[in-house]
Amino acid sequence: MKIHEGQPLLQDGSPPDEASAVLILLHGRGGSAEDMIELGRALSPEGMRIATLAPQASSGSWYPQRFLAPIALNEPHLGSALGVIARLADGLLAKGVSRERMVFAGFSQGACLAMEYAARHPHRYGGVAGFSGALIGPPGTRRDVPGSLKGTPIFIGCGDTDRHIPVESVRETAAAFVAMGADVTERIYPGMPHTLCDDEIAAVLNIVRRAGSAGAGS
Repeated sequence: MKIHEGQPLLQDGSPPDEASAVLILLHGRGGSAEDMIELGRALSPEGMRIATLAPQASSGSWYPQRFLAPIALNEPHLGSALGVIARLADGLLAKGVSRERMVFAGFSQGACLAMEYAARHPHRYGGVAGFSGALIGPPGTRRDVPGSLKGTPIFIGCGDTDRHIPVESVRETAAAFVAMGADVTERIYPGMPHTLCDDEIAAVLNIVRRAGSAGAGS
């Protein structure tokens, strides 16, 4: 089923093929692509040419159940959502944008989706960031995808009072990415609810800056 196909795709900043780095930003449940365009501006280093791509989910949700539900219960929506990201990445590659210039990020449900895409399609990316999210599936879900993330910088941030994302899931996600060869930064923020903070923005800004610097020199 092509659940999310044909939904709006918002773009901001430089044209992707002229940008030093491209942000692919995924909104949370009930959120919008417009929200991610604003986030993209906060994640764009001053003086650097950055493109932001923000797809919209059908009915404002990428998949129906919690991220901890058995994966089959979130299909076919999850597969359709992952297909949206795959088509965006393939389109960028066709325009000459290397994976090392792509940074995938999202908030909440979008964070889970961005990280799940990276786990299922391991390559060296410019970066991956999950704001209040974790890999999709019940605790202990096996990750047997061949390949390596080859040092991809991955940031995972979450509050320890987040009622949607258990800290244990964040730590399991970080460990899974380390096992896949990523350079992982995990930060648990005391007392922070289901939101994001300035420290997270600063950390991911550095990831985007490094990806953009590499892209500018390529």
